[in-house]
Amino acid sequence: MRLEGKKILQIVSDDFEDLELWYPVLRLREEGASVIIAGEEGQKTYIGKYGVPIQSDVSFSKVTIEEFDALLVPGGWSPDKLRRYDEVLNFVKHMDKKQKPIGQICHAGWVLISADVLRGKKVTSTPGIKHDMMNAGAEWVDEPVVVDGHIISSRRPPDLPDYMREFIQVLEK
Repeated sequence: MRLEGKKILQIVSDDFEDLELWYPVLRLREEGASVIIAGEEGQKTYIGKYGVPIQSDVSFSKVTIEEFDALLVPGGWSPDKLRRYDEVLNFVKHMDKKQKPIGQICHAGWVLISADVLRGKKVTSTPGIKHDMMNAGAEWVDEPVVVDGHIISSRRPPDLPDYMREFIQVLEK
């Protein structure tokens, strides 16, 4: 129960990469953290790319971001939708300003790009958005997980064990 008392916000919209959302949620809950699922609507079921559902606890508009210790952004096609919400961009900007852990995997970098927080950061992602990350001012590397201060990034589902090990270590500090 290394993370007891920690509160993490997991944002969601349809077409998230099922493992990239569920694996972190379950891993963090195993460590005693409280993980709150936020979507455009509260108490709504969102469906992953492969059909795995998750129900949101709260809507973006009801989130008080100051209450959270960390933020998780899933991959899949969900990030392209998530980055269109001002609330989501404000969550990312707040966590960045406060130097609180932000986890991004696969296409999740799109959300951080839209929040304009990657300039000068070393990150990874799915190679498909490598140039997007670089054009946003990040140094992109092809590694399973990269930790640059409070930003923890990873490439794809096979990297999830490395990603969560590093995310948990950053969150423990």
